Amino acid sequence: MRSDEIKKGNQKAPHRALLKSLGLIDEDMAKPFIGVANSYTNIVPGHIHLRSLAEAVKEGILSAGGQPFEFNTIAVCDGIAMGHEGMRYSLPSREIIADSLEIMLQAHRLDGLVMVSNCDKVTPGMLMAAARVDIPAIMVTGGPMAAGRLNGRKVSYSSVPEALGQVAAGKMTEQELTQLENSACPGCGSCSGMFTANTMACMTEVLGMSLPYCGTSLATSAFKLRLAKQTGHQIVQLAKDNIKPSMILTKAAFENAISVDMALGGSTNTTLHLPAIAKEAGLTLPLSAFDEIGRKVPHLCSMIPSGIYALEDLDVAGGVPAVMNELQGLLNLELPTVSGKTVGENIKDAKVLNPTVIRPLSDPVHKEGGIAILTGNLAPKGAVIKTAGVSAQMQKHTGPAKVYESEKEAITAIRANQVVPGDVVIIRYEGPRGGPGMPEMLIPTATIAGMGLSESVALITDGRFSGATRGGSIGHVTPEAFEGGPIAVIQNGDTITIDIPNRTLKVELSDQELQTRLAAWKPRPPKITKGILSRYKPTPTE
Repeated sequence: MRSDEIKKGNQKAPHRALLKSLGLIDEDMAKPFIGVANSYTNIVPGHIHLRSLAEAVKEGILSAGGQPFEFNTIAVCDGIAMGHEGMRYSLPSREIIADSLEIMLQAHRLDGLVMVSNCDKVTPGMLMAAARVDIPAIMVTGGPMAAGRLNGRKVSYSSVPEALGQVAAGKMTEQELTQLENSACPGCGSCSGMFTANTMACMTEVLGMSLPYCGTSLATSAFKLRLAKQTGHQIVQLAKDNIKPSMILTKAAFENAISVDMALGGSTNTTLHLPAIAKEAGLTLPLSAFDEIGRKVPHLCSMIPSGIYALEDLDVAGGVPAVMNELQGLLNLELPTVSGKTVGENIKDAKVLNPTVIRPLSDPVHKEGGIAILTGNLAPKGAVIKTAGVSAQMQKHTGPAKVYESEKEAITAIRANQVVPGDVVIIRYEGPRGGPGMPEMLIPTATIAGMGLSESVALITDGRFSGATRGGSIGHVTPEAFEGGPIAVIQNGDTITIDIPNRTLKVELSDQELQTRLAAWKPRPPKITKGILSRYKPTPTE
């Protein structure tokens, strides 16, 4: 065991002295040392209950003959960080989380790891660390919150930012907004739709890094507590058998994850997180893989925000195993998982209990998957759109550009009714380097939807979107404006053409005109030059 480096032999007496100061006894030195990485904090709704899950995990470890050691890491609530400077710090937190786990695992020579996580950057950050350090590891995601209820209808977090657009358009009173605000998030857990946190929880299960039904089981359920205890029990067996993430996080496992992502209509942020986890596992997961798989795998689940079903509905309908069973002809079923069983063995008894929530392959929501990659002279290296949230009339759209140099500038214009049906809103200099930090654009997209413009207005940005975004919203445009990508030289009134079926995104300019503009483009100084955001190296010449 790795932990022998800090506990075995006479030369380790100083180490044992310190361990005994914690209350360990000689018999504990023979046990596997298991880290429990817990992202508990009482400012993030998805994490406020993680103490109880971590306690259940530790009980499981102890009952299986392991010795648990709990430590913490940071967590950002994207909803609270949304719409201000704090959103620039969300994506960078993923790397800090991965680094913090690596440091704790390596410094203390732990034999195994249980990750207790829940939200957007925390789950992928922990998985990145597990792949990087490559010791036996398993995750228990904290689970979604229940859906809210207001006037007999189901509401969620995404209902609130969209309501801001309704207020701006005079379709909702401030009193009604307050009623919604009080109802949308009824308790602990990750927000109740198929937003990024829940998408990544489902991806973790599909990858084989959490136990079956972990991805959808509610935060408040006794099942989640039992699953946490089982997770703690299982990590001891994984440590004894030396089953490492490198054996589970294979190329085929990532392809399975993308397939299920397409069926669920998950967040576009998976195009950032799955490749990052794959990279730590020594693999390359190109953006094109999402489009290739998306053309083969249909969209089966009409989930909030683009549909009507919450995570609780998906869970009751059979959860991720039922979705995978429906897709089994499109998946690799022979892959190992942390349960000790193969993918096929995990899902063989799963049944779709509500075919309106998990549609059959013969009657999908859409014939193709929920994410598409667009390319063209506006995005030579690609752009991402969640097709699951796009209406039929917005599958093809041509309109004049309304160009804004920041998210804040765009929000002001949208609320002032300066954006009208037919427009294509361009928000630039919000990419990874230009942002910096690639902030999410939920407020402008939700405002457009709330004002009733999502069927007639598109939005294009080199930033990214929240999992709560819907409509004709295209993000991740590369190269970004800060690096001199074509989006940097779009002018007001330029005609933009979006063709999702044919996967194209272009500005109607001649090659000569576009090259002339690009040649005249001047780099901008970075917005931030110190602190963590400067690590994105926002220097155009690099």
